[in-house]
Amino acid sequence: MGDMDSRIAGLDTAEKCDNFAANAERLDRNDLAIQARNRKLEIKAELYGAKTQAEKEALQAVYAYEEILSAKNGKRTRATRTWQMIRKYGIIEAVERAVDRPVETMGYTALVDKGLERHAFEAVIIRHPELFSDSALTVSQKRITSWKAGK
Repeated sequence: MGDMDSRIAGLDTAEKCDNFAANAERLDRNDLAIQARNRKLEIKAELYGAKTQAEKEALQAVYAYEEILSAKNGKRTRATRTWQMIRKYGIIEAVERAVDRPVETMGYTALVDKGLERHAFEAVIIRHPELFSDSALTVSQKRITSWKAGK
């Protein structure tokens, strides 16, 4: 992702990140808006209390998914089923189970549009293959390949 702009790295609340992203978009600086959105996900994952890098990335993926749902619905929307799975199974197992479900590509396309594609659950699994089943890894690799091919 390259180096984060120091102004963005210094943002310490999700709200400040949202404001920065909105201002950046008005100035046609989509690159900075994307960095600010990514920073927001980092802050939220830290606040949740992720213990490992993989957990942090998995939580960022859930928050990214909520951003997409919220944009689609025009109001703040929580990934209720995903949070229930996290409470029941833990974050890593919840991601494993989420990827096991059939998924529509729209979520990934929407992440790409916002510059958040590295936060797809499948991308997290590919970065941490040792924590997930072979089948979850295979599914993730196939999906990302086909998404990138635009299928």
